[in-house]
Amino acid sequence: MFKTRIDKFMDLRSRAGVEAFFVTKPENRYYLSGFTGTAGALLLCLSGAYLLTDFRYLEQAQQQSPHFTVIDATESLIDKLDELVREKKVTSLGYDGDHLSYNEFLKLKDRLVSIDLKPASGLVEELRLIKDSAEIKNIEEAVRLSDRAIEQVRPQIKPGVTEREIALRLEFAMREMGAEGVAFETIVASGPRSALPHGVASVRTIQSGDLVTMDFGAVYCGYHSDITRTVVVGEPASWQSEIYSIVLEAQLRAVKAVCAGVKASVVDRAARALIAGRGYAEYFGHGTGHGLGLEIHENPRLSKKGETVLRAGMVVTVEPGIYLPGRGGVRIEDTVLVLESGCRVLTKTPKMSLEILS
Repeated sequence: MFKTRIDKFMDLRSRAGVEAFFVTKPENRYYLSGFTGTAGALLLCLSGAYLLTDFRYLEQAQQQSPHFTVIDATESLIDKLDELVREKKVTSLGYDGDHLSYNEFLKLKDRLVSIDLKPASGLVEELRLIKDSAEIKNIEEAVRLSDRAIEQVRPQIKPGVTEREIALRLEFAMREMGAEGVAFETIVASGPRSALPHGVASVRTIQSGDLVTMDFGAVYCGYHSDITRTVVVGEPASWQSEIYSIVLEAQLRAVKAVCAGVKASVVDRAARALIAGRGYAEYFGHGTGHGLGLEIHENPRLSKKGETVLRAGMVVTVEPGIYLPGRGGVRIEDTVLVLESGCRVLTKTPKMSLEILS
């Protein structure tokens, strides 16, 4: 699997006009090598693939990355990189321009004085757009863990419980069932706070009549899930039922629009036009979705300006919402796999009606 990815990347590297490539972004490093350590970098060139790391991770790197020659860079990664590119007679070196800081670039430039350094961002990310079967299985498992967590925690959402308690229970449930971590800081926003699109869990106590929005995800083998559900505690007010039904219809229309060959902006328009047509345009201010995988937010972006044409194997979220300041809000989000004809919704948690919790 990793050998295939390296070969594909080397083809892209040649099109970028560089002899070798220096990979520092952790997600890209993992994608190409399988190395999960927190310190290290890759050098990919025609004569071989090298993983530079320090003493703490040498044995781990050898176990996780058999297709790479592991280099002990405990003393200085830059020094070892300099030795390698000189030994391999590299004259041009690409690097992750979007990840390498300016100070890190200056260190490279000062040390690799005879090397033509070229920023070549997005090469690994281009490969990561299309998920292979192993990646899809990992995302499916991450989604399954988040589905099971909300099923387990749902009965505990009741008056007197704080948002932070619900967030903690969701996170504990995912970890207990096998998640290696949480995808991002868990959002639990109740009552008027549910109008905050990214209202991370607070000490607010849930009250009868509250909308409660939960946005969270699991990480499994490095891959993320992302789910949002909104419920109501007690009988819903008419305005709560109304905005839920509108968001649900918009979300279903956007999911229906997801298909290989469709531009990302078309999916966004499907949700946005319906919400606008019902008079709530100003209360839906974010994009309809995003790609996900090794990162929680990846390309493509399902937004007004999303130019990416969807392809089979991409995994995206679909998450329109309506947010009424001072009152409350609703968002519904699924993780979706793009197919040649249509899509497959990976998220299984029910959504077809506003769930009423007592």
